[in-house]
Amino acid sequence: MSTEAAGMTSPPPPPDFTAIKQRQRQVWSNGDYNMLGNRILLISELLCEAVDLRAGQRVLDVASGSGNTALAAARRYCDVTSTDFVPRLLERGKKRAEAEGLEITFQEADAVNLPFPDASFDVVLSTVGAMFAPNQPQVASEMLRVCRSGGKIGMANWTPDGVVGALMRIGSEYMPPPPGLQPPLRWGTEEGLHELLGAGTSSIECCRRSYTFRFASPQHYVDMMRTWFGPVKTTFESLDEAGQQRLTDDLIALCEETNISGDNTLVNEGDYLEVVAVKA
Repeated sequence: MSTEAAGMTSPPPPPDFTAIKQRQRQVWSNGDYNMLGNRILLISELLCEAVDLRAGQRVLDVASGSGNTALAAARRYCDVTSTDFVPRLLERGKKRAEAEGLEITFQEADAVNLPFPDASFDVVLSTVGAMFAPNQPQVASEMLRVCRSGGKIGMANWTPDGVVGALMRIGSEYMPPPPGLQPPLRWGTEEGLHELLGAGTSSIECCRRSYTFRFASPQHYVDMMRTWFGPVKTTFESLDEAGQQRLTDDLIALCEETNISGDNTLVNEGDYLEVVAVKA
């Protein structure tokens, strides 16, 4: 007897991770993430301190974007490899490293299929990057695989209840994610981290932090996001004029609700989870 005949519902098909990844590559190539990403360099500097980097350690930065965390590790005289699946962002990172006179290996790579042997690195890092890869268990598995036993995995992940989490929820209302995917914000919860990394680690330490965003005004924030931030830019481009106005209004409202500046500028706090896990 079929499930339909028995009054049962067939389980939904698994997500097409290959198609989703290709779509994500297009989205993150839209705009120029470097124009916003280099504003949050402090998060990377704090993460490198949290994992207690030492000169000479082999460090991998996963989903590096334009290289914030790779640069921070290289400033501490580590042997750094920076990876991302968007070549344009890697080129941005190369230029930044050259400007500072830092030696970093930049390599195109997907977080779900890292092209490195087992136990290649002493420390594996990711700052608000790997959390966006669709196949979360595979990302966790790969980060653990390339880290040596006793090495560290350090991450900074946006939390569900912070301003970035609210931004992502607004975006999903206008451009819903593919069915069956776990939300990226799962990485910003202790429960999610233990589900993803716990089996391969001997300890996981989490510290909730806030990054203070500063813009000239709420409208300045919207203009920057729709011009440079790929996910928001892509969402705006998918909407008609009325939809774009509604999205603008929703983003302005979010800014006004979270603004702590006390003046006409925008100051709000993006909460994130700073994670240090030790590979078993």
